[in-house]
Amino acid sequence: MIQAWIAFVFGLLIGSFLNVCIHRWPRGRSVVKPRSHCVRCRKMIPWYDNIPVVSYLLLGGKCRYCKRPISIRYPVVELLTAFFWFWFVWKYGVTLTAAKMCVFASMLVALTFCDMEKRLLPDQFTKGGMWIGFVCSLFVAVPDHIAQALLWFVGQAANLDLRVGGRIGSLAESLLGAGFPAFLLWGGAWLWSKVRHRQSWEMLGMGDVKLVAMVGSFLGLMSAMATMLYGAIGGSIIGTIYILATKKKFSEYELPFGTFLGAAGLAVALMIRI
Repeated sequence: MIQAWIAFVFGLLIGSFLNVCIHRWPRGRSVVKPRSHCVRCRKMIPWYDNIPVVSYLLLGGKCRYCKRPISIRYPVVELLTAFFWFWFVWKYGVTLTAAKMCVFASMLVALTFCDMEKRLLPDQFTKGGMWIGFVCSLFVAVPDHIAQALLWFVGQAANLDLRVGGRIGSLAESLLGAGFPAFLLWGGAWLWSKVRHRQSWEMLGMGDVKLVAMVGSFLGLMSAMATMLYGAIGGSIIGTIYILATKKKFSEYELPFGTFLGAAGLAVALMIRI
């Protein structure tokens, strides 16, 4: 249990860095320079005002200098990230599996809030995360066996031995998990765009496609498909309630689908067992 609480503290620190990424990457800014500062008065934030969660509470959620509110997103991201780090270390111990899932959850937390705030999903998390998922599959098995079953079936039909296992089998699951759901999501948007006579990227942001591919690269085909299903259901229900409550027009409201996909991916990660 002590390892899980240590992971919780590290998760708070990672969450603090993710807040920088959430604010800067969608705006095309560096996460290295300049130093952390108030986004309103531009004053540099000293270290004692930059302690995750604690500083926010001590400052009453306001900047020390201009007294303007600090977004609640900062402590929420830090606590969420810390929770997932605690959960996965508690669940899997101090292992490569826990490390893989902590990295995965951290990126999904960041993507969820990036899309919520700016309707953008930075490639650093989506495309970069997908490649990290491929690499991780060589060291921690992807919890799926569909790609290996398909290769066996094709091998039987062609009278070839296409059985794979171990690292190659895990990589195959990662590749299938990334490729097929992404193609399915993009294909659905393309077909719908033909019906609505609009460009496919207007119907569905390509960032959403890359996010699903990232989920699949870490968790495999079934988990990626579950993420799409849960994200679509959650987005439809919550989006409809929000539109009706705010009296917006269905045709004009831009649903942050990436937010729901990110939340669904995190829910799936909590439920599966690697």
